[in-house]
Amino acid sequence: MVVNEVVDTRTPSPPLGYSKACTHSMQQQIHIVAEFHVHKINPKRIAYRTGIDITLVEDLIAGESQEKLFKRLLAHYRTRRRDQRLKKSLRQKGIAQATLQDDIEREYQASLEPVEQLRLS
Repeated sequence: MVVNEVVDTRTPSPPLGYSKACTHSMQQQIHIVAEFHVHKINPKRIAYRTGIDITLVEDLIAGESQEKLFKRLLAHYRTRRRDQRLKKSLRQKGIAQATLQDDIEREYQASLEPVEQLRLS
């Protein structure tokens, strides 16, 4: 009796491994990695939770694969995250709201600085 074995071609991802097989297209994988990276999720955790090959995750983040597309997606998801956080900050009132919004804008601007430095180089 022969049992169908699925051969996993992904790079081993110690210590977590992968929680499931990846069923997303390459385009979807790039979007997922960009969104998770903007939310400051560790690359090993991205690979574990989504099943995306750890080498792809690390290559995208390092700028070694799909550089232009990934940078555009990062900019899109950073702006989207900032907008979501600003909308959520409206639950606060007065000084707490203003302080939170200033912190959100400061963090957003800091996330853009490495991109600006690359453009100047």
